[in-house]
Amino acid sequence: MQPEHVLSVTELTREIRDVLEGHIGAVWVEGEISNYRLQSSGHQYFTLKDAGAQLSCVMFRGAARYGVRLTEGAQVQLHGEISVYEARGQYQMVVKQAQLKGQGSLQAQFEALKRKLYEEGLFGQEYKKPVPKYPRVVALVTSPTGAAIQDMLNILTRRAPWIHVLIYPVRVQGQGVETETIRALEALNAAHLQGLPQPDTIVIGRGGGSIEDLWAYNEESLARAIFASRIPIISAVGHEIDFTIADFVADLRAPTPSAAAELLAPDVGELKRHLEALSRRLDGHIRVRVEQHEKTLEFITRGALKTEPERQIQAAEQEVDEMEYRLKDSIREQLRAMSDRLNERQQIVAAHHPRFVLAEAAQRLENQVQRLKQQLMHRLNRLEDRVSSRSDVLRNLGPESILTRGFSYTTNTEGKVIKKAEDLKPGHILITRLQQGTVKSTVI
Repeated sequence: MQPEHVLSVTELTREIRDVLEGHIGAVWVEGEISNYRLQSSGHQYFTLKDAGAQLSCVMFRGAARYGVRLTEGAQVQLHGEISVYEARGQYQMVVKQAQLKGQGSLQAQFEALKRKLYEEGLFGQEYKKPVPKYPRVVALVTSPTGAAIQDMLNILTRRAPWIHVLIYPVRVQGQGVETETIRALEALNAAHLQGLPQPDTIVIGRGGGSIEDLWAYNEESLARAIFASRIPIISAVGHEIDFTIADFVADLRAPTPSAAAELLAPDVGELKRHLEALSRRLDGHIRVRVEQHEKTLEFITRGALKTEPERQIQAAEQEVDEMEYRLKDSIREQLRAMSDRLNERQQIVAAHHPRFVLAEAAQRLENQVQRLKQQLMHRLNRLEDRVSSRSDVLRNLGPESILTRGFSYTTNTEGKVIKKAEDLKPGHILITRLQQGTVKSTVI
């Protein structure tokens, strides 16, 4: 019996794929990861299994960058679409999002955003602005009625009453917290345009709470506003055990709002000792400078400039005349020498007419060509032997051989080998060559 329509393997596989994708679509699945494999491309391949079945999965690089880090044996919940890998005729799950089993969606979002901003460099120490040790103006971005602001004001007024405190009231819980906080940062960075004193430091603070209560401080928009601030920012959100994205992006994290105030308000006793030390140093510098000026005045009042001023001026004038005469004599001598050299070279040029020079040169060239051919063949033979010998030596002594024995070497970004630690400064980028691959590091 002749079939009416025969499908190719590719056509049948695509129909199966369309059925799976159209009828199942996006789903959440949980299970244990096995046969985990991370490719150099950044794609991740693994099997998700439970006691009764297993499912082939792939997580492409774009989705893997912002999810939790997958490991062999991990219990996970995956969100993605069921599809077919046509080359093998095998159905699989294309994973879009992953979270650890039992981990809430907020925590998964937190980890994903943390990894994203870390890879973009927003947590880098090289971007952290130094917080002034003795600030004059401090801005507090917090609730005007909460316990956090009372704690900070009590500490600041007790320990450093000279600090000018600006309070920018914002909500610290509920809808719109991140929007109001961003608006506060923008306004404080432009405070001088409004006739307000420019803050030396900004403190973003509130008391502790659950991850839901603190979630506004995990928003990406607020993290980028903190990173963009020209004024150093201290994050003092929650209790010591609470961590938010704002803590990682801020220039300094304080475990509590009270701790932030203590960081900004130096101890009065310590400040007094510091000022006394500066006073002693200043007295010493002034005393040395006064003694130097006294010696100078004594020399002037007792020296020849006071007793015989006319004689001193005449001696100086005579010295100027002597130097002028010596300069003119030197110029004449230089011109005479240059004239002699010019005459000599003119005679040489006249004695070497181009016709004679070319004829002699042609003959010399012919002779040299013959000698060069002979010498070149002899030289090439010798060089070939030396190259072969030194190639073996270089192969044994070269960097690649050294690297295979467990050593490494470090260069800067321009390829210059680093030999001394004192040549390095914080922020320098280092490249370390290993036997397999390189390591890029930053001096801190």
